[in-house]
Amino acid sequence: MKDRSKPHKTKITSGTKEWADHNVNCIKGCRNNCRYCYAKVMAKRFGRIDGNGWAHMEVREEILKKNPRKRTGRVMFPSSHDIFDISPFKEACFTVLRKLLESENDLLITTKPRLVVVQEIIRQFRIYKDQMEFRFTITSNNDRLLEFWEPNAPRFRERLASLEHAFRREFRTSVSIEPFLDYDPTELVEEIVPFVTETIWIGRMNYIPRMNLSKEEEPYYDEIRRNYETSHLRDVRSRLDGHPKIRFKDSIRIQLTPA
Repeated sequence: MKDRSKPHKTKITSGTKEWADHNVNCIKGCRNNCRYCYAKVMAKRFGRIDGNGWAHMEVREEILKKNPRKRTGRVMFPSSHDIFDISPFKEACFTVLRKLLESENDLLITTKPRLVVVQEIIRQFRIYKDQMEFRFTITSNNDRLLEFWEPNAPRFRERLASLEHAFRREFRTSVSIEPFLDYDPTELVEEIVPFVTETIWIGRMNYIPRMNLSKEEEPYYDEIRRNYETSHLRDVRSRLDGHPKIRFKDSIRIQLTPA
């Protein structure tokens, strides 16, 4: 039998391909409504949503009807929405999870974790543990920042509790700190690392607008731009480079690569 406990070795490239060979989504939109969401930016750019329409979700019924085959390499689920404890979206996500696992896929479950959802995934799919790795997005331990940037996503303590819960039940765990919202993510790394069995990925925010910001928004956007000044990114990398679990996303590596 294939040893799925070994770290994933997909060739590093850009975007979601840094983490997986395939991705699957079954919901259009995402209630988290994160301000920096790339999928939301693209949906607005191509006229698929208007205004705040991204937060109004729809189940993609055509995805639920599919019977997925076993893919070569790792499958990420989801990549453009989250897993919610709300009907019918929870049921849709669990249907897709079950089909992917029953087809013997190696699955990377990516989420800004809600504890009740993580508990239910573990309860229902424990027998597939060797096929699963959780990758929890934990971008800050500061709820002020989380409330602004990720308004409908769980706050820090719930995400940390979800990470610890999966770790205690001997699932493979990893964390995405992308984008890192704190000026110095070192403290966050120290809080989460005891519960991470695999890797911690650190990335920056892309598509940071300067125009049409309200007075409430401007300080947050000014603050986040300072986070990603090249000299500061070098400092962050120098503090964390060499840590056995730290990986820097392409968004940082490219910025720091000499022309």
